[in-house]
Amino acid sequence: MGIGMGSGDETRVEWREWGQDAFDEAATADRPVLLSLTATWCDHCHEMDAQTYAEPRIAANVNDSFVPVRVDVDRRPRVRDRYNMGGFPSTVFLAPDGSVLTGAGYLGPDGMRQVLDSVRTMWDTKGSGAGRIPRPLREDNPPAGALTGDIESAMLGQLTETYDETAGGWGDNPKFPLPDALEFSLKRDREMALRSFDAVSANLFDEYDGGFYRFATERDWSGLQHEKLLDSNGALVRAFANAYLHTGKDEYRTPATRTIEFLTTTLWNDDVDAFANSQAPGETEAHGLDPTDREAADAPPVDEVVLAGPNALAIEGLLTYAAYTDDERARRYAERALATLRTDLVGAAEGTDEDRGIVAHAHPETVDGTTAAPLLANQARTLSALTTAASTLDPAVLSTARAVADATIDRLHDDDSFVDGPAAGAGLLERQLRPLDSNVALAEALLELAVLTGENEYREFARETLEAFAGASDRFGVQVAQYATAVSRLLEGPLVIAVADDVGSDLHRAALRLADHEKVVVPGAAAVDGYESLPDGTARVELGERESATAETPTELSEAVQSVLE
Repeated sequence: MGIGMGSGDETRVEWREWGQDAFDEAATADRPVLLSLTATWCDHCHEMDAQTYAEPRIAANVNDSFVPVRVDVDRRPRVRDRYNMGGFPSTVFLAPDGSVLTGAGYLGPDGMRQVLDSVRTMWDTKGSGAGRIPRPLREDNPPAGALTGDIESAMLGQLTETYDETAGGWGDNPKFPLPDALEFSLKRDREMALRSFDAVSANLFDEYDGGFYRFATERDWSGLQHEKLLDSNGALVRAFANAYLHTGKDEYRTPATRTIEFLTTTLWNDDVDAFANSQAPGETEAHGLDPTDREAADAPPVDEVVLAGPNALAIEGLLTYAAYTDDERARRYAERALATLRTDLVGAAEGTDEDRGIVAHAHPETVDGTTAAPLLANQARTLSALTTAASTLDPAVLSTARAVADATIDRLHDDDSFVDGPAAGAGLLERQLRPLDSNVALAEALLELAVLTGENEYREFARETLEAFAGASDRFGVQVAQYATAVSRLLEGPLVIAVADDVGSDLHRAALRLADHEKVVVPGAAAVDGYESLPDGTARVELGERESATAETPTELSEAVQSVLE
């Protein structure tokens, strides 16, 4: 199963598993909970284990005066989202009811001693009365509003305002690659987008092993954090593939190609035919070695756990790349991972099984205790991968896509938007969140599903979801540029290319390669409501109320697109 959950083999702390038993123990013993949020890929987490939790007096203090709980943030994302102190490790002190007493990030031995004494004094003085509920868990629903073109303009303004003219990318520090912002700006300010693509490639791409590092701590992209995560690499494969689509330049194709090689070798879990979750940084100094010495160095460890959401992002990235390049390796591995996703992680798409369409968080052969409780991020990412597969690979996957969409609507829809998961679990898990990023990802996937199936109900759910957050859209940062993308696609289109021909035909391949990465291609369109009259072997282009003449050849299809866009 690869490296473990960061349980702290070097520590002397007697860690408990997350669950109600730990909180009951804290209530009975009248002690606070010390919650340690870690990740297998997190260097500072391992450092804190070795330097802080391994110190005998600190460990004794923790064991005697607290109920220590260790959580891997990848395996329990809902715990992460409620208690994250801004990065990992997060060191969080909780009352037995799950409310937060105080928290910090990394703590060295001296800092930990001071915090332990402070929390112990707070507890002795105020007890559970010192606990607080984090603001996102006690706020009312986000303010709703109308969807207008001003949302797209405002996001472009945000990107322009925060754009780093010197180093590329957006913001000061830390510097993240922000694939959604890259893709949004690719259609709306190509020069800014491509300079940022160049900065991400020049600074975060691993020229030796392929793949992208997670982020840089400094504005000039120095201070690299060398972990490589499946979800960010999958998203960047898609982004760079789309940059290649728009430019035709190998400087954008090559990083995508090399990252696919990394994903299909280093991060491929052959036991279950899917992608492993992450690669840890390893020895930091090894990244600066020349190729010969690096070849001799030990490879950084891989966490072999297979998680649904990150696999869905990787599948989408590989299928997007394959659609533009006919790359057989990308298509083959995407097909294998997609088969695993549909067979082992998505509840049966047919029948009346109560788990129908529910996406399990983790593959049961790679992590213990996985459940089929729906998590919005998994449902949204999986639906997006399935709509991409239906457009590029096989429309038959739409049966699974419908099941996932229907289950998400049935189980997680509430007051015109979606909650992150069921109101159940220890600590603050009974309080639901409405994460903007996952709501937006789901809305975009529902919009695409509506186009691919001709079922307008999905489009209306997408509209309601985007409207539910629109009242705060003027405050959205560049990290959620996808919101503006989704609103634009809903209001203006999206550009739809209906192809009454088989997947892989010349006409279908030409439709996929037309230079608008926000389009939706509908293969086998004659079987979809609204396109029944489209003659076999032809295609038609639509954008809002505009519609082209039918096209029979790739050249005619290109001309049809231009006629609609003019």
